[in-house]
Amino acid sequence: MREDYHKWYSPILGRDFEMLVFGHGGIPVVLFPTSQGRYFEAKDRGLIDCASWFLENGYFKIYCPDSIDSLSWYNKGAAPWVRPANHSLYDQLIKEDVLGRAFYETGNYRAVMAGCSFGGYHAANFAFRHPDMVQAMLSMSGIFDMRDQLDGYYDDNVFYNNPVDYLPNDNDPNLWNMKIALGTGEWDICLGYNQQLSEILDRKNISHWLDVAPNEKHDWPVWLRQFPKYLSLI
Repeated sequence: MREDYHKWYSPILGRDFEMLVFGHGGIPVVLFPTSQGRYFEAKDRGLIDCASWFLENGYFKIYCPDSIDSLSWYNKGAAPWVRPANHSLYDQLIKEDVLGRAFYETGNYRAVMAGCSFGGYHAANFAFRHPDMVQAMLSMSGIFDMRDQLDGYYDDNVFYNNPVDYLPNDNDPNLWNMKIALGTGEWDICLGYNQQLSEILDRKNISHWLDVAPNEKHDWPVWLRQFPKYLSLI
């Protein structure tokens, strides 16, 4: 399986940024790490291995960007307005640098966004903000309401990065063409977030799969089973 490491200076963030890329071609998949995770987490935790058949056969090319969660949502040392503002810069970097590279390398101009836990938030938020660039969104135990991270603060950057707030009134037609999987577990601490998002999608008649694994909790073993299952449906 081909593996490439990329490091570049990002003018958007004003700092270096790192990413691992797996596979030689196919539909690009942006796979986000969990909360404050690094670009090598998916490899170290086995998510890349569990998708190896798809990669080796050229169905997908997986891009694993670094996170800046410690500068954004988890940056409790910063003023609350700084946290969503920094995340908006990250959104811009994913759009311009990561997908810019992925679309050029693969010749595909719509991607799959995926992630586990807080990575599920990143996948969903980017997909719902930019549905014209996304053909599928695969969230495993994601969280979709960021207000608890902001000490009561709220502004436009919060609204436009909080899927449960902006999605109800978003009528971009591309949303109805997106494949959506919401994976969670019966005992998952994020079950409620997934049920809430599923209800919003139901009210909008947006097709999706709320996949609740029986007797499972918020942990890697269920995500390792869900990720290749969801890839197989695309």
